[in-house]
Parts: sequence; structure tokens; C-alpha cells
Amino acid sequence: MTLSNNTTYITNQEGKKILVEVKFDKRLKKSLRYEQREDTSILLRVPERTSRRVIQNSINQIEKTIQSEKPKRKGRTDKDLQERAEYLNKRFLKNKIKWTSIRWVNNMKYRLGSCTTGGPTDGHIRISSVIKPYPQYVIDYILVHELAHRLFPNHSREFWDFVKSNYPKTDKAIGFIEGVGFSKGMNFEDY
Repeated sequence: MTLSNNTTYITNQEGKKILVEVKFDKRLKKSLRYEQREDTSILLRVPERTSRRVIQNSINQIEKTIQSEKPKRKGRTDKDLQERAEYLNKRFLKNKIKWTSIRWVNNMKYRLGSCTTGGPTDGHIRISSVIKPYPQYVIDYILVHELAHRLFPNHSREFWDFVKSNYPKTDKAIGFIEGVGFSKGMNFEDY
């Protein structure tokens, strides 16, 4: 596979071609980042002075990752994630929470979610695609947890009181996450 006009193709585990678009990003200094879009194409953002060899190696690594992934469950797209967050916000959080965007990401292997506060990415919520096969109540907990960070940008007592009082399956979900971590030889604090 060769990179021409900053695009190339890789294949997934089913042998289907996936478009990879490379975008040089002035904001990135060292690391390369990629995301799989809803249409299954991949956007690879790289620092401006990244060599073709490094880009090609990254594309090869992305292809290996894509090919080794378990088949994704249908119905867990960025759009579905957005709709679920809206539902949880309405049902449990009384529509108190506002955010800019919410999406699945493939580059978080240990953190299950993140929410930015302040700056140009204020209100961007990212959820690790690692949890896509998890039960819905666990995904809901992660969503509520990240939404709560829009009010509390830390893990203070007020944050935990808010999460636990607003999402009734918090303890059950945390237990599931701890069990998954334990089975992988990790402590809950490692998340």
C-alpha cells in the first residue's frame, strides 16, 4: 500500500477496504492520532514534519489493530452514543448537562472515557471503543460519569455524590469495571 495525495487504503478483518486520510495538524507536536469515522474511513492526524516512513508505519499498525479487533456490535455508533447521552441527561440528570460533542475513540485502551473542560475543545466527550461490548448499564455509567464532569471537573466528593445519586446502577457498573480490570491483572486505580 502506498500513500498518494495523503490517502491510502487498508483492509479490515473481513477483507473490506477502508480509506485512510492523512491530515497534517499544526497542533500536534509528537504523537499521531487516528479516529474511525462513522462511514468507516479513518482520519490519521500527524504533526507537520512527520516523515513518510513514520506515517506508513503508523498506517501499518492501524491496519493490524483494525484486523485484530473483534467485530463491532451494530447500534453502537457515534450517533447512537449521542442519542444515549441525551436520553440519560433527560432521564437521570434533568437536562442539566450541556456538551459540544461525544464520540467513540479507538486510541484509549485504559481510560474508559474523558471530558474536556475549558479551551478550544471544551465539552468534548470521548468514550473508549474498548467498552463497546460491555453491558448497556456500564456504558450508561461511563456516559453519566463523563457528563458529570461538565459540572465537576474533578473526582471530588460532590462529583461522586452527584453521580451516585443520579445514576442508580453506579456501584454495579463500577463492580463490573473492577472485575474486568481484575481479570486483566489491573487494579481499579489503573483506569
